[in-house]
This record gives sequence, C-alpha cells and structure tokens, in this order.
Amino acid sequence: MASLEEQIKDDLKTAMKAKNADEVSVLRMVQASLRNQAIAKKGELTDDDVTKLLSSAIKQRKDSAESFRQGGREESAVKEEEEITVLKRYLPEELSEDAVRAIVQEVVAETGASSSGDMGKVMGPVMKKVQGRADGSFIKQLVEEALSN
Repeated sequence: MASLEEQIKDDLKTAMKAKNADEVSVLRMVQASLRNQAIAKKGELTDDDVTKLLSSAIKQRKDSAESFRQGGREESAVKEEEEITVLKRYLPEELSEDAVRAIVQEVVAETGASSSGDMGKVMGPVMKKVQGRADGSFIKQLVEEALSN
C-alpha cells in the first residue's frame, strides 16, 4: 500500500493533468507543509505524522471559514470549505458519535476520573485512541459531558 505522502503526490500529478487548479493549489500546499515537517523532524514522515498535519490544516481552514463568514466574505468561506473537502479525502474515516462516546466512557472508567478537574487525565488517552478520526472540540464536549454526570 502506498503511503499517504505518495498518494498525495500521485493525486497532485493527476490534478495537474486534469487542470484542476483548486485541487493543485491545496495539494501543493500540503506537499510544502510535509516537506517542511520532514526537514524539521530530520527524517521520513510516517502516515501518523501526515494525518496530524492534515487534521491541523483542516482545523485552520474551519477557523478561517468561520472568520470569513463573520466578516461577510461568503465566497472566501466557501473556498476554505472546498479545500477542507480535498484534505478530508486523505484522513481515515471519522468515528461515529456513538463510537467516540464509548471510547470516552471507557477512558473515564479506566482513569477513575470524576470531575472536570480530571479533564486532562481523560483527554490525552482519548485523543491517542481516536488518532485524528474525530474532531477535538467534539471530543472535549463529550468528555465534559461525561465528567459532569
């Protein structure tokens, strides 16, 4: 199986041949970010590294789209959301709400967390188990919910 990095490179070539300028732009940005991260790490990137970078890029675009909407720039918000669609193709399939809820309950039981002060004790292990397959703010909301009961 090809690595995520190789898949992105191949998809960039395909998008260039199809003259899909928007997709080419997004994939070039991803490749540049991957190169920068590889240089900073001084070695090869794993698929986990690539997934983390993509998740971060998606989060940035969601924040940008929200800011554009607040500023009345709908066309820019739509462009950011189109970029999110391209980036999401490379992430593993997202977990369902029930699956994330089950993981949160399992970690709460394992750690013995009982109050909102134990938030950090729960968030770390949950994020490791989820590994980018769910939104961090959604997980935080579920953890707060579980600890408030």
